[in-house]
Amino acid sequence: MSLREEERQVIVTLELEKADKTWAQMEVQIEAEQWELVANRLYYALFHAVSALLIHDKHEVGTHRGAVGKFSLFYVKTGVFSKEDGRLYSHLQKLREDGEYNCFIDIEREEVEQKIEPSKVLMAKIKDYIQTHP
Repeated sequence: MSLREEERQVIVTLELEKADKTWAQMEVQIEAEQWELVANRLYYALFHAVSALLIHDKHEVGTHRGAVGKFSLFYVKTGVFSKEDGRLYSHLQKLREDGEYNCFIDIEREEVEQKIEPSKVLMAKIKDYIQTHP
């Protein structure tokens, strides 16, 4: 699908707003100590931020795994974002899948808490990239 530049900008803005709303939902789940849901919301906040990034640079988003792969291909392997950023996003996607689909896995507080600050930093880096690369 081909987007006009104005349409692209609107979608990028909407994706970033969705990322912020999802982040706020995550904060509520922290208070409730719902760690599986915290992991889910962390992942989705980053998914929407990465979607905004991909759309901003005229890449298609596609599937969740596709977004992780494209983030790695276009941004991590080229040095725009760090390998740690790529691992974080990929790990959160796996945590989200484990929490949603695997009844044998219990998402632990410690594992999720360690991902919160790095996720916040990555979201800020994505927003900064979008603002500074028209």
